[in-house]
Amino acid sequence: MTSFLRSDRSAPVAIWLFVVAVLVFGMVVVGGATRLTDSGLSITQWKPIMGALPPMSDDAWRANFELYKQIPQYHLVNPDMTLEAYKGIFWWEWAHRLLGRVVGIAFAVPFAFFLVRRMLPRRLIWRCGAMLALGGLQGLVGWWMVSSGLSERVSVAPERLMVHLGLALALFVLLIWTALDAWNGAPRVEERSDWRGWALAFLGAVFFQSLLGALVAGNDAGLVYNDWPLMNGALLPDQYAGHGLWGTLAHSQGAVQLHHRLMAYAVFAAAIVIAAGAARARRLPHEAKITAYVLLGVVTVQAGLGVWTLMAAVPLSLGVLHQAGAAVLLGAATAFAWRVRRP
Repeated sequence: MTSFLRSDRSAPVAIWLFVVAVLVFGMVVVGGATRLTDSGLSITQWKPIMGALPPMSDDAWRANFELYKQIPQYHLVNPDMTLEAYKGIFWWEWAHRLLGRVVGIAFAVPFAFFLVRRMLPRRLIWRCGAMLALGGLQGLVGWWMVSSGLSERVSVAPERLMVHLGLALALFVLLIWTALDAWNGAPRVEERSDWRGWALAFLGAVFFQSLLGALVAGNDAGLVYNDWPLMNGALLPDQYAGHGLWGTLAHSQGAVQLHHRLMAYAVFAAAIVIAAGAARARRLPHEAKITAYVLLGVVTVQAGLGVWTLMAAVPLSLGVLHQAGAAVLLGAATAFAWRVRRP
């Protein structure tokens, strides 16, 4: 047994955190499918405990369907929906919520075990506690997001979707970073070169680009301006401005898609610069150089997938792949930012 009083590394803790990171990745993917299938409002109540069980009888199914019939999405979008069709969207949202519960249990139970057995490195205790709190907050934010679409809207508010996805991705980054710390231990000497700052800046840019993607998804902005590199044959969207500054930044389909495109170009260019710089750098460790090359490869695939998804008007398969690619890119950027800290 490794005591957190005597060691700053633990392979079991690292494996646990990597497993939870994979589960969070799965949540992001299922969440993307839930959004693309317009399933997120199919469950109109928040029951953290009892909601873990799906309807178990025909009467229970009809009761859930009647609750769905009371919200605007049913009246304005799906007035002819049958009970069988409702079950199709219900299962996506139920699976997403169930996976959230699984993530919570998969984190909380081993966390308590490692604390009791003194297997958790001391310097990681506060970070794991913060991630536990962040996971709990994510459940509340998820319901806050869903509630925005139950009374006056036919879908959730884009900015709330952005916050919900952002918290999930922040947790994903923290899990990967902490798992790497647990596996390798604290660095004896941290790298003080400019690489650390640039790597963290790139990680922040990828995270910000993911948030912009959430606004695109929340506004169904991938269903318009489906040509590339122009936007309906023009450099700028013909309907850019919304109602005020916030209406433009968060609710204009043309604006959010343009911003997502421009940030994608910036991220792609930055990845090229990083890979080229890594190839010439003498002090950068070999493992960090390899990570930089992988980073460029992932960015290239993700950029191509984004263009393909847009021009195909966001079919379910490509939309899910694109969201999964964003998480993979964020994971690669996290690994690179972590690695350059070590000479």
